[in-house]
Amino acid sequence: MSEHAPGTTSAASAHWQPPRLWLPPARRWQRPPPPPLLTWLDEPASLTARLQRLAGGKLRVRVLREGWARPTAEERRRLRLTAREYAWVREVLLIGDGEPWVQARSILPRRSLTGAGRRLARLGNRSLGGLLFRDPALRRGAIDIAELPPHDGQAPAWGRRSVLHLRGHAVLVAEAFLPALLRAADSQAANHASGTPS
Repeated sequence: MSEHAPGTTSAASAHWQPPRLWLPPARRWQRPPPPPLLTWLDEPASLTARLQRLAGGKLRVRVLREGWARPTAEERRRLRLTAREYAWVREVLLIGDGEPWVQARSILPRRSLTGAGRRLARLGNRSLGGLLFRDPALRRGAIDIAELPPHDGQAPAWGRRSVLHLRGHAVLVAEAFLPALLRAADSQAANHASGTPS
C-alpha cells in the first residue's frame, strides 16, 4: 500500500487492491483472461472515449483519493523511481448507468507535472485519459494484465496497466474492469442484435 503524504484528499475508504502478479504480453498464456474482456484489456485508444460511447455520453468520474504519496515498489520499478520519491497518486471510479464500471489508479511522477503537465494534478472530476489522448503525440507502452483480488464482496476483476508516454513524460495507469461493465456491454450488444434502442 502506498504511503500518503500530508495534503492527500480522500473521498472513499476502499484502496486500490494490487494484484500478486502482472503478466506482460509474452506471459498471458499463464493465466488467460475471459474472452469477453479481451477487447477491453487490449483497447489501444482512449478507454474513456469507449466508455462514454457505451454510457451514451453520460460517463461520470468520481475521485476516490488523490495526492502526493510513495508508489508501491512495483510501481516505482515500472517508472524507474527511487524508494524516496513521491508521485501524484490518483484513484477514481468511472461510473456508467449509475454503477462503477472501472476503477483506475494513476501514478504521475513529479517530473511529469512540470510545464504543461501541471494541469494533470488539477483534473477534479475530469478523466485523465480523456485529456491525455487528445494529444496525438501520446504513446502507450506494452499492456500488462492481471486478475485482481475480490474486494467489497465483488467477484474477482481483471485489470490492465501500461505506461503512457507524452512528450518525454511518463504516467503509469492501471485500470480494473468491474463486473457491471461487462453486464452493460452485453446488454447493449443484445439490444443491437434485436434492433432495440440501447
